[in-house]
Amino acid sequence: MAKKKKGEELKPPDWLTTYSDMITLCLCFFVIMFNPDDVTQGQLDAISTSMRQGGIGAMPGGNTLTAGRAADLGNTIQSLPSMERGRVMGQAMRRAVSVFSPEIRSNKIKVTHDERGLVITLAGDAFFYPASARINMEATREILLRLGTYLDSRDLAGRKFRIEGHTDAVDVDPSGPWEDNWQLSVERSRAVLRYLTALGINENKFQIAGFAATVPVSTNETEEGRANNRRVDVIILDEGHL
Repeated sequence: MAKKKKGEELKPPDWLTTYSDMITLCLCFFVIMFNPDDVTQGQLDAISTSMRQGGIGAMPGGNTLTAGRAADLGNTIQSLPSMERGRVMGQAMRRAVSVFSPEIRSNKIKVTHDERGLVITLAGDAFFYPASARINMEATREILLRLGTYLDSRDLAGRKFRIEGHTDAVDVDPSGPWEDNWQLSVERSRAVLRYLTALGINENKFQIAGFAATVPVSTNETEEGRANNRRVDVIILDEGHL
């Protein structure tokens, strides 16, 4: 084995540079995934796009996540309107999960996000008397107070809300107060609206709708599925669904 001459530097093999780059990228990936609630889908898409277009650092500034031509115009990823909307809705969702944590665990409330916006689903059987649009205040007053405080918070100032009522596919009792499930679903939406506006929330921030059994989330062939379909969705609307 040849001895290294005095003053001669030992250079690392070429593959070590590529390997270190890979390790750095893996580190960045797991840092991002450590708390995915803090990363919007738009940011993940931007990262994915930048990696596909020739490798990190190989692109002109306007196509990267670092400063470049787009940044010179003030159009960084973080400044895009969609990024700001995603950040606000992400914060709203985390707060909703925190506020309604006990009810989420007991399946009285679900918090999800879809194309409409942030959806807070109230289980119909937990919030209403059977086949009725009368809210069970004894069981849900405190929950509805928290819902009203949440919707009226500074974080949601300027947002619009829609209350959507849904039923299962079982026809209403002909001798009962409702003509059909359409009327029942609308009246349940109105009942939630009346309670929330009685707390002082501006009525003009709300829309209401009743969908009867036309938008099921579960099968109507089982009792459990029908119970899931009996619900009221309180939606913090995305700007595209105002």
